Amino acid sequence: MTNFIRVDINTTQADGKSIQHSGAETEGINMRILLLSPHTDDVELGCGGGVTKFLEDGHEIFWMVFSTAEESLPPSLPRDSLLNEFKGVLASYNLENGQSRVFNYQVRNLGQHRQEILEELIRTKDQFRPDLVIGPSKNDYHQDHQVVAHEMIRAFKSAASIISYELPWNHVTFDTQLFIKLQRLHLEKKCEVLQRYKSQLMNEKSYFSEEYIYGLARTRGVQCNAEYAEAFEVVRWML
Repeated sequence: MTNFIRVDINTTQADGKSIQHSGAETEGINMRILLLSPHTDDVELGCGGGVTKFLEDGHEIFWMVFSTAEESLPPSLPRDSLLNEFKGVLASYNLENGQSRVFNYQVRNLGQHRQEILEELIRTKDQFRPDLVIGPSKNDYHQDHQVVAHEMIRAFKSAASIISYELPWNHVTFDTQLFIKLQRLHLEKKCEVLQRYKSQLMNEKSYFSEEYIYGLARTRGVQCNAEYAEAFEVVRWML
């Protein structure tokens, strides 16, 4: 029989009240957290500090990536550049290959594989049995992110807590309903793993800059009385 224990991931609601998460867990293991990334760098950008904190606190991580975006790479780079960069991120987090699964659906075409993605999520639900699922927001206007957000909810709406990370360049609106408080060391790690994406740094995207990462985290920290934080929308929360 599965035991139930209370674990604290140090989260804060938008009203300032702290909340704790209790999930179905086996003896001696904290939360099982499933990370969903439409493309290889989305989770790191949206909650890279939170991932560091989860691992620091001993939670179990499984990470799914649905596209390595080969088609969006400059012609001068190998097609597997983003895949290899993601493997570097796993190594930086001290995660093993068995703690992730990477698909190679064509970028901006995940909608053509919606049912396949749903079936993979259901398979992972049955095998990994996550307590918490973290993925893109329904308010994210990138077409691939929309697919993963909606299939995430379809697959896990009655099985796990679900929260969505923030990628402001893709949003018109975003409801900052939950905050994960962070320390500077968590932001340092987030910046470190993002530096693995040399193929993206070549494009000088502003949201990869340390100035942006620290600025947004400081803003979210001000909202929850912390030095730094990452913000999330709450889709489903189970106690």
